[in-house]
Amino acid sequence: MRTKGRLSYTLAGNSNSFINCSGHPMTHNQTISRDLRKAGLKVTLPRLNILEILEGAEQHHMSAEDVYKALLKQGSDVGLATVYRVLTQFEAAGLVTRHHFDGGQAIFELDTGDNHDHIVCVKSGKVSEFKDELIEKRLSEIARELGYSLTDHKIILYGVYQGDDEAESSIS
Repeated sequence: MRTKGRLSYTLAGNSNSFINCSGHPMTHNQTISRDLRKAGLKVTLPRLNILEILEGAEQHHMSAEDVYKALLKQGSDVGLATVYRVLTQFEAAGLVTRHHFDGGQAIFELDTGDNHDHIVCVKSGKVSEFKDELIEKRLSEIARELGYSLTDHKIILYGVYQGDDEAESSIS
């Protein structure tokens, strides 16, 4: 079973097949519908489409405009205001996390429940995730030395991306 924040499912033989808790096959849309209901949200076509885009995105961090452009490519007639509203509802329901990196627009990522940090390119806006156990350990040590029990943290590094795939991964 895989868990994405509040989202959970079991993949069957291929990546498009899902098994529900009763062991019966489910379509991807049925899985997304169940996840929306589980989060306390009514299942609507815009919510289904937006959650499907976020789950299927190669780029884990998407602005509302990125989601809107993906909807347009699918032939959806959902407006940008609806995208913002749905993303805000998803955030309130714990399905997505909103990030405001310095100098950039708000971006969203599915709440996978894992603790990771980010590095942001100051030129393109490209966002990469990283997790380092040494850093995690040191943060806990620092908190303990200062008399705290660490419950959460966010680390955002800023730099200039030196890789070749900058154009295709940048936040527009």
